[in-house]
Amino acid sequence: MPQSAQSSATSIADFAATSGGLTALPAWQQLEAHHAEISPRHLRDLFHEDPTRGSTFCHTGAGVTIDFSKHRITKRTLELLLALADARGLRAHMDAMFRGDKINTPENRAVLHTALRAAKGTRIMLDGVNVVEEVHVVLDRMASFADSIRCGGWKGHTGKRIRHVINIGIGGSDLGPAMAYDALRSYSSDEFDCRFVSNVDANDFVLATRGCDPAETLFIVSSKTFTTLETMRNAQTARAWSMAALGNDPKSVAKHFVAVSTNATEVAKFGIDTSNMFGFWDWVGGRYSMDSAIGLSTMIAVGPAAFAEMLEGFREMDQHFRTTPFANNLPVLMGLIGIWYANFFGCQTLAVLPYDQHLDRFSAYLQQLEMESNGKHTTLSGERVSWDTCPIVWGQPGTNGQHAFYQMLHQGTRLVPCDFIAFDHPVHDIANHHDLLIANVLAQAEALAFGKTLAEITAEGVPAWLAPHKTMEGNRPSSMIICDKLDPRALGRLIALYEHKAFTQGCIWGINSFDQWGVELGKVLAVRIIPELTAAAPATAHDSSTNNLINRYRAARGR
Repeated sequence: MPQSAQSSATSIADFAATSGGLTALPAWQQLEAHHAEISPRHLRDLFHEDPTRGSTFCHTGAGVTIDFSKHRITKRTLELLLALADARGLRAHMDAMFRGDKINTPENRAVLHTALRAAKGTRIMLDGVNVVEEVHVVLDRMASFADSIRCGGWKGHTGKRIRHVINIGIGGSDLGPAMAYDALRSYSSDEFDCRFVSNVDANDFVLATRGCDPAETLFIVSSKTFTTLETMRNAQTARAWSMAALGNDPKSVAKHFVAVSTNATEVAKFGIDTSNMFGFWDWVGGRYSMDSAIGLSTMIAVGPAAFAEMLEGFREMDQHFRTTPFANNLPVLMGLIGIWYANFFGCQTLAVLPYDQHLDRFSAYLQQLEMESNGKHTTLSGERVSWDTCPIVWGQPGTNGQHAFYQMLHQGTRLVPCDFIAFDHPVHDIANHHDLLIANVLAQAEALAFGKTLAEITAEGVPAWLAPHKTMEGNRPSSMIICDKLDPRALGRLIALYEHKAFTQGCIWGINSFDQWGVELGKVLAVRIIPELTAAAPATAHDSSTNNLINRYRAARGR
């Protein structure tokens, strides 16, 4: 196998210059030929030929075990995929990211979310500054503030203790903290609850504040620029809601609002004391920011010690990704196997199926992490890609999904690779619930892989007319991702696992995983349309459909 973990000859400049030549690579063409050979083969045959397959393709690192054996791969498949990683300079690109090189070339920015969980004393220099020192200054301030909320030292404007913490953000400023709160709910304080507002739909704000006493409610406004349209509209609504109950005293804002932002001027204009502003940096993308100050609500909920445990989990997976040879590197193998299905089998989706109710929001979190990172059609060198990039990520916790969409996974006409996520030990161990849960996840992976043949169905005495309906062809691939227990450390490991998987795939595809220009056009058009909804004259500046819809809305609202 190629010595990927030891090679760093390819420079980032060379990588960008050749990012458009993916399908011309010998490794790619060898994979195409290999796919033609292996695609007709069934997992039943692969397991029959290799009785040790279940252990051969099972790898452990950083406290995570992944069984890759139920994928339609052989040792030769992995050899060719690892050769592709070598050809695309994955090792050099990884080294550049961890060093702090400005690999986000379209925005001329470093990509240093790994610095957010680097141990105190680590040196990562960027433009002459050790960014790890800055990170720990913010973490220490967050810990002090979180402790003051948790122990009741921070009081609201009327002297009451804070009982409700509401995070206002959108995208990465919401999905990460909201997912983490659900995932770690059993480790959270019972003294207060955390809620989240993201949608500019007023229903979201109304539901989040229902039952809250404004005198006991703290808002965290999370916006790097403090100008994000949806976030600031919700923040202004929260300010009016809070002040109306607190005597309309502007001084009350400083006791019921804090900011996660870098724009001190706008934060001060809002009425927030800038000493209660927690900053982060332009080398942190929103979807990679939940372990920065964006995670303030998480730290308040679980406490600084548990938050530090989560950072340790991130750090353990970072170290595994950075130092483990690619043949045993969990994020690299996940990324390469994902490319095998997306680009050679033509799979358009990936189902993420956690068997833990606490991970109810995990699939939604991964949708942004993977689809905003790698949903791109332009290479780093500015060319249009001629290969598929990111698949559609979706899913929900088992066993609920089994009674919803698993029918399609088993007997549908589309091939959908699955990531099953399970834990050896439950957070809540009641009767035999966990045994039943684990039996289900293992059974689903087995059924998807091996199915049930027409001959087996017929041998059971099923009538000939009914047998085809009960036949399941199997050969449906899945990974089984297993951790010991869903605690803060395990959550950090899982998130970093998928972060580095997305990085690996972006590198192979030759795209920049760290910008999101596709988000911007809709924002620009929305700002243009807002005044047209209340203007004196009908809309005429758009296409006929948009003009008609604007004018219809105006009529419906009596304007």
